[in-house]
Amino acid sequence: MKIYRIIGVLALLMVLSFTANAQKNYKLEADVAFSGSKYYKAIEMYKKAYTKESKASVKAEILFQIGECHNRKNEGKEAAVWYSKSIKAMYEDPIALFHLAEIYRAQGKYEEAIAHYKKYKAAKPTDKRADMGIKSCESAVEWKDNPTRTVVNPMPLLNSEDYDFSPVYADKKNQSIYFTSTRQGAAGAEVSDVTGMNFSDIYTSKRDKKGKWSEPTLLNETVNSPASEGASCLNKKKNTIYFTRCGVEEKGVMGCSIMWAKKAGQKWGQPEAIPIAADTFTVGHPAISGDDLTLVFASNMPGGLGGKDLWYITYNKKAKVWSEATNLGADINTAGDDMFPFIRDNGELYFSSNGRIGMGGLDIYKATSTGVNQWSAVENLQYPLNSQAHDFGIVFEPNQERGFLTTGRDGGKGGDDLWEFYVPPKVFSLEGVVKDVVTGEIIANASIKLIGTDGSSAEATTDAEGRFFFKENGPDTRYINEETSYNLVVSKKDYLNAKGNETTIDLEVSKNFFHEYVLQPVIGEVIKLPLIEYEYNKADLRPNSKDSLNYLYNIMIDNPTIVIQLRSHTDFRGSASYNQKLSQRRAQSCVDYLVKEKGIDAARIKAKGMGEAEPIKGADGVVLDEKFIKTLKNKADVEAAHQRNRRTDFKVLNSDYVPKTAAPEGTPEN
Repeated sequence: MKIYRIIGVLALLMVLSFTANAQKNYKLEADVAFSGSKYYKAIEMYKKAYTKESKASVKAEILFQIGECHNRKNEGKEAAVWYSKSIKAMYEDPIALFHLAEIYRAQGKYEEAIAHYKKYKAAKPTDKRADMGIKSCESAVEWKDNPTRTVVNPMPLLNSEDYDFSPVYADKKNQSIYFTSTRQGAAGAEVSDVTGMNFSDIYTSKRDKKGKWSEPTLLNETVNSPASEGASCLNKKKNTIYFTRCGVEEKGVMGCSIMWAKKAGQKWGQPEAIPIAADTFTVGHPAISGDDLTLVFASNMPGGLGGKDLWYITYNKKAKVWSEATNLGADINTAGDDMFPFIRDNGELYFSSNGRIGMGGLDIYKATSTGVNQWSAVENLQYPLNSQAHDFGIVFEPNQERGFLTTGRDGGKGGDDLWEFYVPPKVFSLEGVVKDVVTGEIIANASIKLIGTDGSSAEATTDAEGRFFFKENGPDTRYINEETSYNLVVSKKDYLNAKGNETTIDLEVSKNFFHEYVLQPVIGEVIKLPLIEYEYNKADLRPNSKDSLNYLYNIMIDNPTIVIQLRSHTDFRGSASYNQKLSQRRAQSCVDYLVKEKGIDAARIKAKGMGEAEPIKGADGVVLDEKFIKTLKNKADVEAAHQRNRRTDFKVLNSDYVPKTAAPEGTPEN
C-alpha cells in the first residue's frame, strides 16, 4: 500500500510540473520584455516561444518579432534573416517587406531595396514611405557616383570592438575629446538586457603634439555610474558638461534624462538632472548653444511628430531655471527618428534622421539658422560623410572644416566607430603649351603673365618643350586660388601677344586647367581678319564689319608697340585701276573706324589698297585667280570665290612703336 502512495505522489508531482510548464507563456514574457525595450532578453524568450507554439500565424508573428528585436539592436544582417523567415511563413502584415527594404538600403543593396519597396507599395499603396525609400536609393547611387570633397578616416586608436560614439571636443585647444563607449571596463558591471552588452560610459582621450591619441580612460565616477551614460556636450568655456543618463530596472531601460555638472578642479562635480519630462520617456543627446542659453535635445515625449524629435529649452539666468520644452517643428522633425543634434559656432544645426531622403539608416543633415532657435532648409550632407550605414553624432572643431562623426560603415573595428573628417583645400593649378600658329612648332622661352582679381600676379616661361606651369607657390600656398578669376598674357619676341582667362569661382572640386596658346609671327606674315563686308561697289562699312574690326582693335591693344599695314582686297571684276581705288577707300574706312571711333593712334596703322593683285589661296593650295574662277560651272561657287577674294587683312610693319600716351580707354573685347 505504501508503494502505491509513493507512486501516486510522484505522478501528481509530474502532472503539476507539466501543468506549470504548460501555463508558462514564453511569448507573453517575450512581449513584455520587448515592450520594455529589453530586446536581448526578448530574443531568447521568443525563440523558446517559437518551439512551444503550434499555430502557424503565431509562429510567423514570433519570427517577425525576433527580426524587430535585432533591428532595434542595430543588427541589420540578423534582422533581415528573421524578417525573411516571417515573410516566408506568410506573416500577414506587409510591414516586414518595408523593414527588409530598409535593411537592404542600409547595406548598400539598393536594387534589392527598391524591389522590396515596390512590393510593399503594392501591398500598401497609401504609405508614402515606399516612395521615399525608392527616391533615397536613387539619390544614394547618385551621391556615391559624385562624392563631395570631404575625406573620412577611421580612428583605430580610439575605437574598440564594441560601440564607440558621440564624440565632443573637451578642452579649449581642441586637443582632447569625450565619447561614449560600451567597451570592457564600464562603471556598470552588469550586461544590458537591451543590447546584451556592457552599459555605456563616457571616456576621454588626449592628442599629443604628434597628433597621436592616448588610450581612452573613464571619466570620474560622478559622471559615470552603474547606469548607462550617453551622448554629451560641453559649453564654450568647457567648464559645464551636459550628458545623457539612462536609468535601469532589472537590467532594462527605465528612461533617459539629461544631466549636468560643473567642473570641480580637474574633475566633474556631482551631476544633477534637468527636469524636462517624466522618467518614462527618453530625453538625451544634448547640444548647447554658444551662449549657453539654449539646449537642443532628442526625446520621444508626447507632442512630437514621430519617433524621437528634436526639442529645445532655454535658460533664464535670473531665475536660474530652464523653460518648458519646445518642439523644433516640421521644418526639422519628421515621422521617423530625429536625434543627435549639434550646434555649430556659425549657428548651423546638424542632426541625424531616418525620416528623410537618405543613404540608409541614420543620415547626417544640416539646417541653416533662420532666427533665434529657428532652423530650416535641411540638407543631406551626402557621401562620404553619409554612408549606407548609420551616421550620426557629428562635431566640428570650432572655425574649422574638420571634426569627428560616428558611423557603422565598413572599415571600423567593431560596432559603431569614431571617424575623423576634414575638407581638404581645393587645389587648383594651371599649365599649358605655346606653339607657332603658322608652323605648329612649340615655342620655348615664351613669357606667360598671370594676373588675379585677388591682386596676385606671377610669371612663368615655357621650357624646351613649350610648356609652362603655375602650381605650388611655396610650401603652403599656390598660384591659383579659390574664388578668383585670372587673366593671362602670353608674349614672345617677334610674335603677337595672346591673351586668355580662367576662373575658380563657384568650383566645388580641385582642378588642373590646361591651355594651348598659338602665337602669330609678326614680321612679314599676312594675318587674316574676320570677314569684313561692304555694300556693293561702296567703301562704307556694314555694322557687322565693325564688330569684326574690334578683333583687330584687341590685337593692337594687346600689342601696344606694333605698327601695321591694313590691306583691303577686291575680286577681279571691274578694271584694275578702279579696283585699286575702291580697295584703298575700303582700307581707309577700316583705318578711320579704328582711329576715330576706337582711339588707335594714326601713326600705328596705314591703309593699303591691294585691288585685285593678291587673289587668295584656298586650303587645297589653289589660287582663286581669274583663270581658276572662270573654270567653275556653278554660279554659287563662282560668287563664293569672289567673296573670299573681297577681304581685309594686315601685316606688321615693325614692333618698335613707343606709345605717346596711355592706352585708349575701354576694355578689349574677347
